[in-house]
This record gives sequence, structure tokens and C-alpha cells, in this order.
Amino acid sequence: MTTTRTEPPLLARATVLGAATLTIMAAAIIAPSLPAMSRAFDADVLVRLALTITSLAIAVSAPLAGAFADRTGRRPLLITALLLYAVSGTAGFFITDLTVLLISRALLGLAVGGIMTAVSTVITDWFDGPRRAAFLGLQQAFASLGGVVFLPLAGVLAGIDWRAPFWLYSVAVVVALAALAGLRDEPRVKIQGGAFRQPAKALGIYAVALVATLVFFMAPTQLPFLLADLSVGPGVTGVVIAGSTLTSVLGALVFPRLRWGPRTITASSIALLGVGWLLAGTGTVAGIVAGLLVGGIGVGVVVPHLNVQLSGMAAPQHRGRILSGLVAGIFLGQFLSPLVVAPLVQAAGIAGAFVWTGVFTTVGALGALVTKEKK
Repeated sequence: MTTTRTEPPLLARATVLGAATLTIMAAAIIAPSLPAMSRAFDADVLVRLALTITSLAIAVSAPLAGAFADRTGRRPLLITALLLYAVSGTAGFFITDLTVLLISRALLGLAVGGIMTAVSTVITDWFDGPRRAAFLGLQQAFASLGGVVFLPLAGVLAGIDWRAPFWLYSVAVVVALAALAGLRDEPRVKIQGGAFRQPAKALGIYAVALVATLVFFMAPTQLPFLLADLSVGPGVTGVVIAGSTLTSVLGALVFPRLRWGPRTITASSIALLGVGWLLAGTGTVAGIVAGLLVGGIGVGVVVPHLNVQLSGMAAPQHRGRILSGLVAGIFLGQFLSPLVVAPLVQAAGIAGAFVWTGVFTTVGALGALVTKEKK
């Protein structure tokens, strides 16, 4: 059966891309506030958990969001998730108890999981082939652009009051109103076949997303403390960490133009992340900035690339569930990042942890390229 696809209206496309800006760095918006939060609550590990518990909630809830999107529709999921995002995110400004704050951050995670799943499935419903790859690249570019905009703003606000960055989450109300006005669910044509056409390959893609994000999320969870030791204030910290999201935009925009094989794109982008972390491991402000810029390109390429690979495996009626696995992998990596890296930080220091992680990541990626060449 052949269907003629029309270009979605401008408001619908703008709404989806606007929603994308609220996703990848949602948890990290409070990163510049972490040192001050630690002092305010007289806690270190639990305060860092305020950042990563959001990622765990996303990972756990994304498969449920995918099933909801397939059964009920993408639009209801997106609007509900955007409203929950605004309420749970801004609640942090008013909350004075750390336990209650952690609960609100978990609810924020439920919202982000719904937003990311809805956005990815809407795009794959709209487009096929090269147009799908191009728009998924735009999705990642706008997700990274959210970091470019919100992280420096969060840094400036954190310099005034560590609670002030929580107000940034209120932007979701505007996007929800746009979704109400301009977004419509596409009619879904059922195609016979199972949810997974290549289950082993899909699981491998989820694993790559988890590992890449685990490495990448060392930036917002570890660097604020390293930069604080270098006498860098929260405003500059927000700008520095945003550097990785700035070049992620570049990587995402370049991705649709790449004509390499899937495995080469994956390995090359992961290698860029590893080289970036080697530079960050120099422990100097210049090295950290350079490393984040290089590593950000790799992340900008790999995320839309994995999205494209998965979207080709899923029939429309299963697409939400298949793509939600990628969301789960990405944010499980975010949650696990400080836990997995903690022993390495204790043994080698934060700068040393970046060096060793960069070594393992780069060698593993280059090994994958060499293995391919031998075949």
C-alpha cells in the first residue's frame, strides 16, 4: 500500500522541535546549582541524585510512554507530558525538603520520557527515507540547542540564587499550548509483522546509546566540581558545559549528509567522544572546553543515527515502543554515569577519570572500525 505524505504544517513542525529542546539536558539544567545545593542541604551524594534520578525515571517510564503513544496517540501523550514537565520542574523552586525535591525530579523524568517518545514517533510517522533522517537530525540539533540556551541561563540564574534555574522548566507551558493548537495525530496504518524485525540489532543499538550517554553525562555530573576547584563560577560553568551541546547541534546537522555505513558512523562518532574526553582530562579550563567541543560533535551524530536505524525496524503500530527503548537506553546511561564513574573518580580524581574513560572509549571505537575492515 502506497501513501502520499504531505509536509506537516509549520506550527506542527515548530511545536515538535520546540518540545525537543526540553529533553536531553532537562536534568542538567540544575547542574550549575549543584555545589550550592550541596551546601544548602548539607548533602553531596543525594544532591547529585537530584540530577540523575530524573534520568532513571525517564528510563523506567519510557517503555510505558511508548505503549501509550501506540495505543492512544502521540498528541495526547505530548500535551500531558509537557504540562507535567512544567509543574514538576518549577516545583523545585518552592520545595525546601530534599526528599520531596527528589520526588519532583522523578516526576520530571516521567514527563521527559513522554516528550521524547512522542517527538520521535511523530517524526517517524511524518517522514520516510532521507527526509526522516534530516528531520531526526533537526530533532537532535534542537535538543542540543536547548542545552546551548538553557545551561548558560541556568548558570547565570544559579549565580543569583541556586533555586532560580527551576523557573526555566515553565517554558513547557508555551510548547503545550502550541501542541494544543497545531498538532494532530497522523492516521496510523497497521502493517502486518512483529514489533522487532531485528531484535538483536535493536538491543545492540540500545546498548550503544546507554554507553555513549553514560560517558557523555560525565560533563554535567563531574565537571561542575572540577571547574569549581579551578575557581570557575557557576555562570561560566554553565557556558562551558553548554559547549558540548553547541557542537552537538553541528554534528546533528552534518549527520544527514554522511554517506558512510551505519557501523562506521557509530564507531567514528564514539571515537570523537573519546578523544574529547582525553582533552578534558588535561584538567585545564582550555582542555575542558576543547574536549567538550570535540565530544559534542560525536554525540550530535550518534543519537539521530541510532534513531534512524531503529525507525526502519518498526511497523507504525509498534513504533512508539521500539523508539522508547532508545530513550530508555539514553537516560539509563545518564543515571548510571555518576555511579559507574564514582570508583574511577575516587581512584584517579575527576581529571583522571576523564582520561581513562577517553582511553577506553576511543580504543573500543577504533577496535570496532578495525574489526569491520577485516571482514
